[in-house]
Amino acid sequence: MASGSNMTAPICLVENINEQLSVNQEALQILDEISQPVVVVAIVGLYRTGKSYLMNCLAGRDHGFPLGSTVQSETKGIWMWCVPHPSKPNHTLVLLDTEGLGDVEKGDPKNDSWIFALAVLLSSVFVYNSMGTINHQALEQLHYVTELTELIRAKSSPTPDGVDDSMEFVSFFPDFVWTVRDFTLELKLNGRPITEDEYLENALKLIPGMSYKSQKANLPRECIRHFFPKRKCFVFYRPINDNRLLVNIENVPEDQLDPKFQEQTVNFSSYIFTHARTKILRKGVEVTGKRLKTLAVTYVDAINSGTVPCLENAVTTLAEHENSAAVQKAADHYSEQMAQRVRFPTDTLQELLDLHAACEREAIEIFMEKSFKDEKQEFQKKLVKIIKDMKDDFMLQNEEESVKYCQATLDQLSVAFMESISAGTFFVPGGHTLYLEAKERIEGDYCKVPRKGVKANEVLQKFLRLQMAIEKSILQADKVLTDKERAMAEERARREAAEKEQELMKQKLQEQQQQMEAQKKSVEENIAQLKEKLERDRENMIKEQNMMLEHKLKAQGDLLEKGFKMKAEKMDAEINSLKTKTDTTKKDDTSWIAGALDKIGDELTLILSAPGKLAGNIVKGVGTLFKRN
Repeated sequence: MASGSNMTAPICLVENINEQLSVNQEALQILDEISQPVVVVAIVGLYRTGKSYLMNCLAGRDHGFPLGSTVQSETKGIWMWCVPHPSKPNHTLVLLDTEGLGDVEKGDPKNDSWIFALAVLLSSVFVYNSMGTINHQALEQLHYVTELTELIRAKSSPTPDGVDDSMEFVSFFPDFVWTVRDFTLELKLNGRPITEDEYLENALKLIPGMSYKSQKANLPRECIRHFFPKRKCFVFYRPINDNRLLVNIENVPEDQLDPKFQEQTVNFSSYIFTHARTKILRKGVEVTGKRLKTLAVTYVDAINSGTVPCLENAVTTLAEHENSAAVQKAADHYSEQMAQRVRFPTDTLQELLDLHAACEREAIEIFMEKSFKDEKQEFQKKLVKIIKDMKDDFMLQNEEESVKYCQATLDQLSVAFMESISAGTFFVPGGHTLYLEAKERIEGDYCKVPRKGVKANEVLQKFLRLQMAIEKSILQADKVLTDKERAMAEERARREAAEKEQELMKQKLQEQQQQMEAQKKSVEENIAQLKEKLERDRENMIKEQNMMLEHKLKAQGDLLEKGFKMKAEKMDAEINSLKTKTDTTKKDDTSWIAGALDKIGDELTLILSAPGKLAGNIVKGVGTLFKRN
């Protein structure tokens, strides 16, 4: 079985054996290898209504999903076929074909409801396939949609205002497409031609009256109208009139199919390819194959444990997986890029810190792109700690390479000098002058060597310290010098040594300052990118809430227009709750973001100033700084 978008045939994703659902590990492995965003099209409907034929058309194949030719349902569970998206580059089209609803061989009708709910939860386009016409009977058969409030939860805990969380379904439910097969009517209403969409909307009009019968008939209509704001309808004529050929339609040559049916099929496929959305979670989080895998496992596990699949819990589980992977990917990028770009030893510490800053910025960008719902920035803090530790390792390696190179350079430059000392060449009258000239030549030659690194002065100073005792012995042995001249020479040597020690101390203080500045920039970079991400999240939240509010207000307006005043008034609580949330999100402006940034700024400062490294607070009030700017 090929993986990912190279699949040559469908595979079972959710197995249904003896009314027990389970996920197929081979299918999960395929999804795990798809890092592209996915467009997920799921089809449901009564068994033996031609669902699989439409899915094969979307896959661009005559064969694939089993069509079957008997009254027995062929598809059990949910079958998956991943193919390259024909019109969205770098996207994968995931087709989900579900077992037929209403199969008389099933023992537990609840099983159909779970398959229906899973199709809704996993898809970005939900296709409901039925036969004949959209009439009272067809809508009654769609009773599964009325059970969604019992089978799915948006939040893990009740809303504070007591409003049913099904009001939030609209923010994450897929687009709804109704396909009507073997359609025989004329698309006319009150004597005028109508579109397929108008046909659907007319069928979804509420029936007047408050009788039990009317309310029961209206329930599926209301659910479809409330949960699925974007709706589309396609009608299909009978593909061929010969029943003997119809049962093996996949083997019928295209030119023998009704031309109108072929045109309708092309229109359906074209619409799906052009308008079907990428699967999106709350706050605009795109779903990849990897993420779809986690969602499928989380939802099926919830069903099997006897609980109701909850979007918030599923997203939290998904975020745990994704954020851990995002930390790893970002850390790997930092490590790989530093290894490629750093040439040990660097000429200065600042050179290394500049490379670190560039690689860190890229790593943070990767993390921000791949992560979501990072509550309290726990995963971001992990990444900061990992990068800090890796930077410390690179700095240590840089120092070790510098020491090694400098020591080797000095050893090479001082071979003859050290041999002369051993041979007593300088322990003669006038030897001190010869010694100083030889030592200064070594210092001069050493200083001319390029890219010795951060430990150049320290290694030289260590060499010179070792020479102080030797120089003193040579001074004592030089009989040409007077006592006064010896004393002056010793004083000069001490003064020069002290000056060099001071230079070394200045360098260390400068490097400490550079490291503190680098830590400050690290915090600021993390804060800047987090601020950008939080503002994007806020914008997506406002957009999501506005979309939900707009949909609810339109639905309420339609009810009032049609005379359903009591039903319209019942929506007031939902609408008011949404208005409050939207107003709060808008009015908050960036004050809550500034507070979050101040907090994370302090926490990152503590991480970067951990014991054993530079201490002290580097950045104070970073959130306030960004709020001002």
